[in-house]
Amino acid sequence: MFSKIFRVFKQVGVPPEYQANFRHLYFDIAGFGILSGSVINFLNIYATRLGATSFQIGLIGAMSAMVNLFLAIPAGRWLAKRNTSQAIFRTSVYYRIGFVFFIFIPQFFNDAQQIVAIILITLLMAIPLTPLGVGFNALFAEAVPDKYRAHVAGTRNVVLAVTFILASLVSGFILDNLPFPVGYQVVFGIGAFGAALSSYHLYFIRPVLDENPALPTPSEGAPAKKVSLPRKFSSALRMDILSTPFTKVLLALFAFHFTHTLTAPVYPLYNVRVLSLNDNNIGISQALYYLTMLVGSMQFRRMVGRFGHKKVTGFGVIGMSLYPFLLAFTTQLWQFYAIALIGGVTWAWTNGAYANYMLERIPPADRPSHLAWYTIILNIAILAGSLGGSAIADWTGLVNALLLFGTLRIIAGLYILKWG
Repeated sequence: MFSKIFRVFKQVGVPPEYQANFRHLYFDIAGFGILSGSVINFLNIYATRLGATSFQIGLIGAMSAMVNLFLAIPAGRWLAKRNTSQAIFRTSVYYRIGFVFFIFIPQFFNDAQQIVAIILITLLMAIPLTPLGVGFNALFAEAVPDKYRAHVAGTRNVVLAVTFILASLVSGFILDNLPFPVGYQVVFGIGAFGAALSSYHLYFIRPVLDENPALPTPSEGAPAKKVSLPRKFSSALRMDILSTPFTKVLLALFAFHFTHTLTAPVYPLYNVRVLSLNDNNIGISQALYYLTMLVGSMQFRRMVGRFGHKKVTGFGVIGMSLYPFLLAFTTQLWQFYAIALIGGVTWAWTNGAYANYMLERIPPADRPSHLAWYTIILNIAILAGSLGGSAIADWTGLVNALLLFGTLRIIAGLYILKWG
């Protein structure tokens, strides 16, 4: 296993002209792994320990999604007129500056005020996050030729898993040994470092030529046509995309992201208030989750080669139903750790496959507009899932909500396989 990890940076069999991009993509995801294993992993737990309700936990994700809904289409059009690499780097910096503010909020606010501050900071961070979310998939497609995408996506999963495991274990240890909230401030500082590392390497990623033919260009002496702004609102929103087969892909990915996000406001409440887990328990669980994600990532390329990105995505979503199902019946710590091991494998396959499944169905010459629509669908799913998950949990109780959400994931996976 470790020999394969070391081979990541040797890039065996990769043409020299692609190696720099691939290496920076791996360091980018390494920084994101540090960020995810620290701040992103524990922010909702921190809010829960401050006394946040399920609705407030849902708002942390929902408010960001609401901003993205308004900005996704303008962001897509903005990106279409700019150098993708430079735009992604700049927006990543603006977005990730927000993680620095989390370090200092305990110094200035009481518990209730901190919850509001977390929601507001997340809301402001969503403004640069929108073009970053729209554009990164386009940058990935421009920087990685089609034949290497499964390889690079799988390797990024490996790097993400390793860095997440280390960050999660270190964060859990820190939180278990430092007083509250100092431990969280240290963990948030670690996350800010990971965010800076990721943005630094995004700066060096550049588009490369691939096998896709370029668009025909005007003859040298032909006068350039003046491009006017679209007069109709539907034209500005590129409504024509919704009359293409890509609509089925959007619906399939909505089902996936919606059922995935439904559980977000439920897990921290269940883990802290029902299972009474401490931060070290949660950190170890997340490390185990990403350990099996690492193992699953090593088989990802073989799985995609045999079944294709669509089937791997669909079966992965069905497999993801096991986590909420089993968590609903968990009463012991060892059971909590065991379901983390199962959940990591199914997430490795789903996370590695779904973006490539989508990219395979987007015309190479029209990626920004299609990805803008995907970002809209993604954020509708996050908004509906975050608020809907908390509302359903308040109505049915945490255990019944987990069982319902697991069932919905099975339905979503079947939809992807049948109609996606």
